Amino acid sequence: MEKLSKQEEEAMQAVWQCGVGFIKDFLDMLEEPKPPYTTLASTIKNLERKGFVKSEKLGNSYRYAAVIQEEEYKKKFMSGFVNDYFQNSYKDLVTFFANEKKISATELKEIIKLIENRKS
Repeated sequence: MEKLSKQEEEAMQAVWQCGVGFIKDFLDMLEEPKPPYTTLASTIKNLERKGFVKSEKLGNSYRYAAVIQEEEYKKKFMSGFVNDYFQNSYKDLVTFFANEKKISATELKEIIKLIENRKS
C-alpha cells in the first residue's frame, strides 16, 4: 500500500466519513477552500486506480466506497513513518514528542494506563 498525497488523504477522509457516496457528497465533507469538483473527481479516480476505493455505476453517475479502511491505512502508514523516521522505535517517537513539548505528562500517564490495561 502506497502513501497517499495530502490531496488524496483529504479525499479519503471524506470517503471514510461518508462511507458510500458520490463526488458531490465527498465535496460537501471537505473544508474550505474546497477543490473544484473536477479536481476531486480526478483524485477519486486516482484513488480507485490505486485500489483505495471502488465504484458502482448508477445511471449516469458513479457511487464510490472505500476498499481500504481508515484503521488499516493508519496502521500501515504509521508503521512506515516510525520505521523511516525513528528506526522502528516507538519509544524514540514518544521521546521526540515529549522533547518538542507536543505531549504532556498527563497524556503520557494516560498512554501508560492504556498499555497497562491492555496487558490485563
